[in-house]
Amino acid sequence: MVKIRLTRLGSHKRPYYRFIVADSRAKRNGPFIEILGTYDPLKEPSEIKVDLERAKVWLQQGAQTTDITKKLLQRAGL
Repeated sequence: MVKIRLTRLGSHKRPYYRFIVADSRAKRNGPFIEILGTYDPLKEPSEIKVDLERAKVWLQQGAQTTDITKKLLQRAGL
């Protein structure tokens, strides 16, 4: 199963995330299929940059989202 989820980047106590498309069995920071965008929770207000067209394509092909990713994509306008 393919999932749209977040992968963590950044240093200690300075998280920065990427929206990725990956196999559900892959590790959190393991191999992925495609990068869809970024999420920076430390900026005020938090910054969400996502390629909505590619996200729509993956969702139409049956990709599942995690709960947090779903909320962030809705905030981004999907």
